Amino acid sequence: MDTSEPQPHGREPGRTSGRERDGGTEKLNWIDRRREKIRAEIERNRRGEYTVPTWVLAVALALIVGTWLGLIFFLG
Repeated sequence: MDTSEPQPHGREPGRTSGRERDGGTEKLNWIDRRREKIRAEIERNRRGEYTVPTWVLAVALALIVGTWLGLIFFLG
């Protein structure tokens, strides 16, 4: 190809677009941001800033197990 001909999409030979060049960096940044969110959530939970109180989870578990046992005894 003659160097005087324009390259497709206006790119120079041997150069990549920003998306192609930074694809790995963007993915790494996403992973780092995700890890930081997880760390922050764990720290909040250790300080006692739970989103769902433990007693609500305990009641939900008791209802699920109770319903399951009820079905076994009444339908079995």
